[in-house]
Amino acid sequence: MTLTIRRVYHIAAFSWYAFVVKNLAAKDGEQLPPGIFVYGGPWKYLTFLNLLLQMLFFGVAALSDLQAGNKAESTLNRCKDLLFSVFAFPVGTFVVILFWTIFAYDRELVYPATIDTFFPPWMNHAMHTLVLPFLLGEVVVQPHIYPQTKHALQALGGVGAAYLFWIIWVYFSVGIWVYPLLAHFSTPGLVGLFFFNMSVVVLLYLLGNKLNSHFWSKDMTSGGH
Repeated sequence: MTLTIRRVYHIAAFSWYAFVVKNLAAKDGEQLPPGIFVYGGPWKYLTFLNLLLQMLFFGVAALSDLQAGNKAESTLNRCKDLLFSVFAFPVGTFVVILFWTIFAYDRELVYPATIDTFFPPWMNHAMHTLVLPFLLGEVVVQPHIYPQTKHALQALGGVGAAYLFWIIWVYFSVGIWVYPLLAHFSTPGLVGLFFFNMSVVVLLYLLGNKLNSHFWSKDMTSGGH
């Protein structure tokens, strides 16, 4: 894949996410349905955090494209590979799959109909649909060096535990679950749900690794990046 195409892709993706995040953040302070942005604003939603993650990754990727010469061992490039392989791909894909699975079953559990008045359909798809095509496009546009699996799983586990602590903190602070779905689970059920979700994220990490190897095995063997 030519460097020009890669640069255009990364800049376009970063600009898109910056636009979406700006529009979403602007909703904070508006007259929204009860509980939507109470305590923590959009920062308590995995969807919003994922948008920031995707924007960060594509921003780092765009900066990495500007490096001259052999950049495979640069700190910026290693950071880009880590962000994509361990966080951006598995977390972003997880958000899309989980959201639409629950939405298809009962949207009130994850995205109540009252929200449609405040968030137009394009924003819903920007947050919960287009993330996946952008990630799959990145798989095709550029190879990524994956870390050792045990290190990746430790990082994913740490981030997952931190987010779990955050949503529990929100619940004990204001008595509202970040997602209505969580109110239907007992404490053991919540623990089981957490481990199930983390298992799915791990599988998505492994899927990303497989896709990366499938598209770029020859290129990576020859030292290309």
